[in-house]
Formats: sequence, C-alpha cells, structure tokens
Amino acid sequence: MTTAASTKQRILTGDTPTGPLHLGHWVGSVKRRVELQETSDCYFIIANLHAFTTRADQAREIRRDCLEIVRDYLAMGIDPDRSTIFLQTEVPAIAELTYLFAMLVPFNRVMRNPTLKDEIRDRGMGDHYSFGFPLYAVGQTADILTFRAHAVPVGEDQVPHIELTREVARRFNQYYCGVSDQAPDSDHVSLGGVFPIPVADVGTVSRLVGTDGRLKMSKSLNNAIFIKDSPKEVKKKIGRIFTGRQSPTDPGDAGNALFQYVDTFIEDPARVAELRDRYTRGDNIGDGHIKQEIAQSVNALLEPMRERRAVYEGDDDAIMDILRAGSIKANEAAEETLDLARRAAHLKFFDRELKLT
Repeated sequence: MTTAASTKQRILTGDTPTGPLHLGHWVGSVKRRVELQETSDCYFIIANLHAFTTRADQAREIRRDCLEIVRDYLAMGIDPDRSTIFLQTEVPAIAELTYLFAMLVPFNRVMRNPTLKDEIRDRGMGDHYSFGFPLYAVGQTADILTFRAHAVPVGEDQVPHIELTREVARRFNQYYCGVSDQAPDSDHVSLGGVFPIPVADVGTVSRLVGTDGRLKMSKSLNNAIFIKDSPKEVKKKIGRIFTGRQSPTDPGDAGNALFQYVDTFIEDPARVAELRDRYTRGDNIGDGHIKQEIAQSVNALLEPMRERRAVYEGDDDAIMDILRAGSIKANEAAEETLDLARRAAHLKFFDRELKLT
C-alpha cells in the first residue's frame, strides 16, 4: 500500500454492504473513483455499520457482503496499491466523531434530508425504523470529515448527505476554531478550521434507472444488473426494460429509460444519434432490437470486470489482507483528525495510541 503525496486532493467515498455492486454504482460513482486514483489521495470506505441500520438481524450476511464489495471494487478497476480500501468498523474515530457531530445538527434538520425521507418511503418503513436509521445520516458526515476529504464522488441521490456534511463542517469550524460564519468555504482551513468544506463530485450519469424502467437501480427493488451477472443474465434483464411502446412504427420517446441506457452504454455517438432519430420517427426499429445492442455494449463493458473478479473468487484471505492494510492506513489519517478535533473542542485530556494487528 503506497502513501499518496500530501499535495494531492483527498477523496472519500464508499458503499454500504447491502449486496453486490451494479451498473448504477459504476456509472454513478465507481467509474469516477477509478479515474481519480490517478490524481487524488483516495479513501474508499466499506460502511458496514451503516448496514446495521436496516439489517441488524443479518450480521453474518453483512460480513459476507463486505468481502463481496471488495471483489467488485477490484473487478471494476480500483487498485489497492493506489487507493485505500477500509472497513468503517475498524476505524473507531468515525464513531467518536459521529457522536460529537450529532450535537451540532438539529434532529429536525436530519429528518428533512430528502434522501432519508425517500428511503423511508421506498422501503415502506412508516414509523417503524430504528433510532440508528436517521443517525446514519450524521454518521455519513463523520465518514467524510474523519478523513478531511475535499471531494466526495457520489450519485445524485447522495448530494443531500454532502450538504449536511458541509453544514456540520462549517459549524464545527465556527464553534471550536474561531472561523467566521461569513468566511468563504474555500478559506476555512487557512483560517484555522479543522475541516475543509467538501464538495460533491457527481458522476456523469447521476441516477441510472433500473430495469423496471421507473425507479433508480437497486438490489432491494429487484431491478439491478450486477457487475458479476453472466452475459445471458444481462441480456435477460435488459429485455425487461419497459417503455410502453407497442410497435416498431410507433414514434417513441427518446427520453425514456431505454434511451438512458443507449446514451450511457453505446459508445459510438453516430450510432446513438441514428437510433434516436429512427426511434423518435417510428422508422421500423423495435425496442427489442435496441435492447440487443444495449446488451452487447453492456457485456463488452462487464467482460473484463468478470475476468478480474474471477481471480479473487473464493480467496477471502487476499481480500482480508487488502482490508487490513487499508484499515491500518485509514486509522493513521483518522487518528490525526480526531486529535485535531478533540483539541479544538477541548475534549483531549490524554494521548492514546491505536494499533491494528
């Protein structure tokens, strides 16, 4: 595990282990992460404690999913020699800062988070969710600020979480570091603030529609194409994309879910333009034909990922070695931040040393 130069911008993002990664993850965030490895100091968190907010009775499955996500990361091109992949629960500073940050944000502000409200609605939770479920929104601010990240590659739905993080960082710097509430975000650290004010780095496709043609791609909604799906499974799932169009001669709506896949996965701009023109004119081109082209393009994208993933299939020891090395490095950065935060908030009384083995 190499140490990135201190002059590099620091990036923090990651995933909650709720199952395998899918195409929505790739276009929304992971593709951008792979690019950022070349220029940034990248930290990628496996947020396993957040998974307990909805799956506290599935601890064994969450542990399994942590390892599977790392396999997906490696398949998609994240390189543990250039990026730090680590486990949330192996970095105790995150939990400590979550508790502190929870004092800096009103409960009703957390509950106004539109992403949180959407999750409660989409999961049909009503009022039957754990106290920890809204707390995870504060926990996400700690995930980011523990590493004093400058930017967070995310999908569009996660932008409200980043805005909450920005509010918490500003408030901490104002309360405990003497930074003016009129200070520009870019000046907070130079004015003595502990935390930079991070920005959201939204992927080129901020919200990929699932194969149901309506909702965001998600494992829980059974509308996802996974990175490890076989070519046959990919073709079958893309065949399910619903448009409501009845005939190849009917003029189609090129703003539908099917054409989001055309725009996203067919790389030849001339071919995309041709398909769009014929589809909107009803020029004897059926949804089935377009789905076949999309499936070919998606399988061409996924094939090298499948090959890379196969190398690590069943090799839990290699995955654990990556997570151990990443968690050791993550703790070095996190403990530095925690020390600065404790000093600023007058919470530091003694030195401590944390060591993973």
